[in-house]
Amino acid sequence: MSRFRTGVSSTYEGEAPKSAVTAEEESRPGLVLLYAPRFEDLAPAYPFFTSEIIVGRDATCSICIPDQAVSRNHVRLDTDGESWTLHDLSSRNGTIVNGRYVSEHPLEHMDEVRIGDAIFKFVEEGATAYVPFRLDGSRAKSVSPALTDLVGGQQMDAIARDIARIAPTELSCMILGETGTGKEVVARAIHKLSLRTGELQAINCAAIPQNLLESELFGYRRGAFSGADRDKPGLIKLADGGTLFLDEIGDMPLEAQAKLLRVLQAKEVFPLGATTAERVDVRVACATHRNLREHVKDGKFRGDLFARLNEHAVSLPPLRLRKEDIYLLAKTFAARYGRPDVGLTFSFLLALIHYDWPYNVRELESCIKRGLALTGGAPLDAKHLPEDIAEQMKEYGDKKRPTQTPASREVAPPARKVPTEAELRALLERHGGNIAAVGRAR
Repeated sequence: MSRFRTGVSSTYEGEAPKSAVTAEEESRPGLVLLYAPRFEDLAPAYPFFTSEIIVGRDATCSICIPDQAVSRNHVRLDTDGESWTLHDLSSRNGTIVNGRYVSEHPLEHMDEVRIGDAIFKFVEEGATAYVPFRLDGSRAKSVSPALTDLVGGQQMDAIARDIARIAPTELSCMILGETGTGKEVVARAIHKLSLRTGELQAINCAAIPQNLLESELFGYRRGAFSGADRDKPGLIKLADGGTLFLDEIGDMPLEAQAKLLRVLQAKEVFPLGATTAERVDVRVACATHRNLREHVKDGKFRGDLFARLNEHAVSLPPLRLRKEDIYLLAKTFAARYGRPDVGLTFSFLLALIHYDWPYNVRELESCIKRGLALTGGAPLDAKHLPEDIAEQMKEYGDKKRPTQTPASREVAPPARKVPTEAELRALLERHGGNIAAVGRAR
């Protein structure tokens, strides 16, 4: 059986040089570390190279977790060639999958597995790609351009490399993702690397009334309508030589869509009330959380404009699919709000990882900002969590959770037998009076 090394190295014995890593190895399943109190002693990810994996504290295990909360042989992971199953090996502290104790569990992609105080997610493929990225943001090698606003590991690194490749081109970019995933951050990164000398101008198409959107975008001439007492350049003209970022473009009215298409095709803009066009050179990036293809089918979005804007698409994953970034994001936000050295307790981070963040990175930022306001100089702890997260954690480790599935065999948290006085004396004698050694033996 191939053996994973412990410590800061994230390679395995007999690993081929990186240049020789095959497509098969890149697609391997495995465990990706989400958090552990001593994450520096663990690899960022553990790809599976055999059909049976033993995880435990013992150095002979396939994956060794040097943590006293982990039993010597804690869990076994095996596959029938199609799927993987987790088996708890009667561990002292039990094994938790998706917030509940299990004795046996058929693993699904993105399942969260807690072994002792180490929290992982199971990925069906691509585990090898996570290996260079440590939870604190350090990396085994330089793998991406310096885009410091894109905080995260493997998934954000892939996005950063994609941005670096297309930013210097004239391609229009469509940035896709749920609310709060950082679409404007990506737009600013595209502009930063574009080498365009003009400004980035941003507008939220959903936040401006339809009757004002056109004047904001295209500008107007004096006398174009009641109250237009002077000429006003629109955002498109202000972005001349730079980048125009249209957030929530799926909410743009059809009439404004037609005028925007003319700007992109003819490179000219007609301010309201103008008789002649003005030349403009803008690169457009747009963002939406809507399915624009469905909007095109429903007649809510012009197909020709969609084709013109969708020259290149950047898709941002929701935070629930990149929880390995939560620790780094939390530390980054703490530093942003003046507390770079604030402590984060295990209970606090466990709750952050277990929660699915419907409003994504924006919601996490608000959570950290709120916690810092409440904590004073103390570490962020469970008592500083927002109500929604704290309420969800009340069911954590409950074998009777309503979300349980019939496929998994669940067990109550393991109870530890209280030793008799005679047993304690025998253990103390066996370990030369070393109380810590007695505790580990128990």
